[in-house]
Order: sequence, then structure tokens, then C-alpha cells
Amino acid sequence: MKFSKNILCIGAGYVGGPTMAIIALKCPSYKVTVVDVNEERIGRWNSDDLPIYEPGLLDAVRAARGKNLFFSTAIPEGIRAADIIFVSVNTPTKTFGLGAGMASDLQYWEKTAHQIVTYSEKPKIIVEKSTLPVRTAEAMERILSENKKNIHFEVVSNPEFLAEGSAVNDLLEPDRVLIGSQQTESGFKAAREIAAIYAHWVPIEKIITTNLWSAELSKLVANAFLAQRISSINAISALCEKTDADVAEISFAVGSDTRIGFEFINASIGFGGSCFKKDILNLVYICRSYGLNEVADYWEKVVKMNDYQQERFVKKIIKEMFNTIVAKKIVLLGFAFKANTGDTRESPGIYLAKKLLEERAALVICDPQALENARKDLAGLEGEVVYEPDPYRATQAAQAIAVITEWDVFKKLDFEKIFAGMRKPAFVFDGRNILDHRRLFQIGFNVFPLGKPSLTHF
Repeated sequence: MKFSKNILCIGAGYVGGPTMAIIALKCPSYKVTVVDVNEERIGRWNSDDLPIYEPGLLDAVRAARGKNLFFSTAIPEGIRAADIIFVSVNTPTKTFGLGAGMASDLQYWEKTAHQIVTYSEKPKIIVEKSTLPVRTAEAMERILSENKKNIHFEVVSNPEFLAEGSAVNDLLEPDRVLIGSQQTESGFKAAREIAAIYAHWVPIEKIITTNLWSAELSKLVANAFLAQRISSINAISALCEKTDADVAEISFAVGSDTRIGFEFINASIGFGGSCFKKDILNLVYICRSYGLNEVADYWEKVVKMNDYQQERFVKKIIKEMFNTIVAKKIVLLGFAFKANTGDTRESPGIYLAKKLLEERAALVICDPQALENARKDLAGLEGEVVYEPDPYRATQAAQAIAVITEWDVFKKLDFEKIFAGMRKPAFVFDGRNILDHRRLFQIGFNVFPLGKPSLTHF
């Protein structure tokens, strides 16, 4: 089959794979190729054991794979053939040198830019899909323009706004698609070409075009705003526990204000994932680099409040279990940073597990999708850790349960059966406020929600 356009995505991770699968599904006249240096990852994209779990993703991949969707490690060939290249490589937080702990590590992004220059033989549109600091496109343009082949590259920013666990739906029915370009004739033309891809299924009024720098910065700011809401309600949850107010009632009252709304104001153990902390600290670093220290301090406090919420949860477990958890079996229900994903990056469960192991607790990790990643996250730590997918086996002879991830399956468990098999007194620490606390108390548990009065038999 002759395709009207060749699209390449460099990077087969959480963003590149799902995004290209949906583009291929909705644009059958385009050939879509995803390349990556990781052979094992590409092998899994070519199987039914995908490297990431997202509801609906396997169906989308199966529908297009082998027709107009291809996964490969042949990066040079992919670059040569492509008309449009989406760059979706990892941009982790730097762990060394200037900006360590806050700034983005752009080494993989820069290597990709040089690869594009090396292997390109015709003009291309380069689409920034990775989360990048504002004005990164300027550096990309400089690298691409330093070619002796007289090839023109137009750089466009098209940030992703995917929530893990709902990525496929976010792609199929996005709130908006943001496309930023240089405000030149060639820049506008490139933006129209990228917009035409999404216009196959996204209403035109949801496709927003901006200048290049606004698009880059919008991604960081959107994540910062969302994280700020989580940290705000978590700060109030601590006050609720001191005053016997109910954080769920406050969330409902505040969310009923249409100026605020209900999204991201549910108290929890804290936010995790690959985006919020990284993007906020990146924003903090950018603000400080411009001398905007007060602005930087404001946003950094959002991350500190998130850390505080996790510390508070650990201290509550230790305090309520009589100030010692040595050799006590504690089950973490969930380890992924949120439901409907196996991703554990920056998961509150990592911090909690490490702290409980330091107190010499006997841990059991129970999660429907994240056990493989949990093993990697906790590898090398001293202490007893068991990884058990069955919640009933996991809780046998346990003394406490801590809910870390809001999986629906946990809400439907037979807690009478679980209570019967646990040591007494039995504790539940609900880090997501997803369980029926009154019912658990009636069964016999001592229940400690977040931002709500505790229910104990003492």
C-alpha cells in the first residue's frame, strides 16, 4: 500500500507508543513507525505483552499493527523515510551537575537531534512530544540548522496531556490538542500539517495553535496547577484530622464552586508519577534561573507539601500501631502511583515501603499490575518483602493494611474474610479514602482515613 505520509516516532515509551497507536488507528493513509534503541521494549510492542499497561491500548495496537503501525529498532532507516518526526525520548530530572534534582536531563533529546541531522536526506517537520523546558526548541533548531546538506527542518511543539490509566481515552477524546510553532510562514504551514493529523478525529475547535514558547511552557504549567490542587487539599486533610472535620465533605463543598470544580481535590497519600514532581521542579529551576526566587519558592512548596503528606502517613502508621512495627506484617494494597497503570515512578509506595523497612516491618506488596516494577524499585533494600498478587493470601496473618493505590478491585474485597485471617488488633490505613470506613469498623478493624476522624475500638 502506498501511504500519503510517513510519520516516525523516536521513543517507544509511555507517550510515544500510545500516541502513535491512536494516530495509526485514526489515520489509515499514514504509515506510522515507532523506533527505540531498546530491543526488548520493541519486541514487546510487537507482541501481545505490551511494555506498558493502559486500558484499551492492546486493542488499538492490534487493530493497526502490521497494517500502518510498525515498531522497529532501525532508527537510521526510519529517519531517512520520515516526513514528520515526533521526538518522544525520556527527559528525566538531572541527577548530577548544575541543576541536579530539578533541571531536565536533555542528553537523550540532544543525541536524537544529532541523529536526525546525520540520517536525514530531505526536509522534515520535527515535533517535540517529550516534556521539555521552555525555549528548548531554540536549541533543537540550532542543532538541526547546523547541517551541511542544506536541509530545512521546522520544529513544532505538541506537548502531551495524557493521564496514566486513561491515556487511550485522553487521546481519543482530548480536552485540547496544543500545537506551537514559529510565527513564520513555514512555521504556520508546519503547524497546519500537524493539526491535519489530529483533525482526522479531533474537533477543529479543540485544536489550539500558539507560538512555540507558549506551547512548551503550557505543559509544565498545566502539571504544576494540577499538582498544586492535590497538595492544597492534602494540606487541609492534616487540619481536618486535628479538628474532626471531614476532608471529603470539604472537598465536595469546595468542588461545588464552579470556579474550582471537583477534579484533583481528593485527599490522598500524595501524588506520584513521572510528570508532576519532575515538571514542577523543572519550573522551579527555570524561575530561579531568571531570578524569580519568590515564584520558585511558591511552586517548590507544592512538592514539599506532597513530601509532608507521605511522611505524615508513615508516622501515623507507626504511632497508631503502638510506636513499634518491628516484625509486624503490613500489607501495602497497591504500589503503582495511581490506578489503571503499572507505573511506579515517584510512587508514594516507594517512600512508604522504604520507611517501613527501616522500622523493620515485614512487608507484603499487593498490586494488580505493578509487582514487576515494585521488585525493581525495592531491590537491594534490607528487610523482608513479599510480592503477592492475591489480596487474600497477602493479608493472611497480617496486622495492618495500608491502601496506596485506588484500584477498584480493592473496594470490592471481602473484608470480613480478610479480617478473619488477620492478627488482632487489625488496622486499616486508607491512603486513598476509597474504602467504606464505617463498615470496616463494624467488622472489627481500627480504621485510619486521611483527613477524617479515626474509628478505633481502643
